[in-house]
Amino acid sequence: MKNLSILAAIGLSVAVLFSSCGASNTVKGGGIGAGAGGALGAGIGAIIGGGKGAAWGAGIGAVVGGSAGAIIGNKMDKQKAELERINGAQVESINDGQAIKVTFESGILFATNSSTLSSAAKSSLSSFATSLKNNPDTDVQIFGHTDNTGSDAINNPLSEKRAKAVYDYLVTNGIGGSRMTSEGQGSTQPVADNGTAAGRSQNRRVEVYILPNAKMIEDAQQGK
Repeated sequence: MKNLSILAAIGLSVAVLFSSCGASNTVKGGGIGAGAGGALGAGIGAIIGGGKGAAWGAGIGAVVGGSAGAIIGNKMDKQKAELERINGAQVESINDGQAIKVTFESGILFATNSSTLSSAAKSSLSSFATSLKNNPDTDVQIFGHTDNTGSDAINNPLSEKRAKAVYDYLVTNGIGGSRMTSEGQGSTQPVADNGTAAGRSQNRRVEVYILPNAKMIEDAQQGK
């Protein structure tokens, strides 16, 4: 029964996402009826977080739709435009426009088998920190990933160190640690073929999710 509920939520999520193709975050945020509710948010949250995103996904889903959803979508549209100007960052809307995913490739952030930030990475993350300061009503989740070269005993702590390196650098640039979390995923979530050098390069990455915090949600419900 539990699996059926999860599949139903995911099915609803996919249907809504495809029906919203081509729309701005503002339009998409307002276009989902309140009936979707927490199930929609939990379904999308579980997809993008490998199951770990369900908790915050449900929080977003509870306010998706109507004017509140449109307000959140509009704010995320504006921050997304800021982030797209950062060198080395791939930016996309998720959760039907009410959250943002930023992917930093390891070629930009780290040398192979290293968790030390390069000068170029620090420059990109400084710009990223500026955007976070300009948009304080968000929470940030940082996930480190590796390719499948080496064992879990190597990859898991390396991915954690990479995520923590980004977390620590953002803290030194004035971003409050209380609004951020960091976590390593090892090699468990590849986005490309580990059988090729190009694919492995894509899999060595850091992903950052920017989510509306409680204040943004409350303000949106009040029409702010």
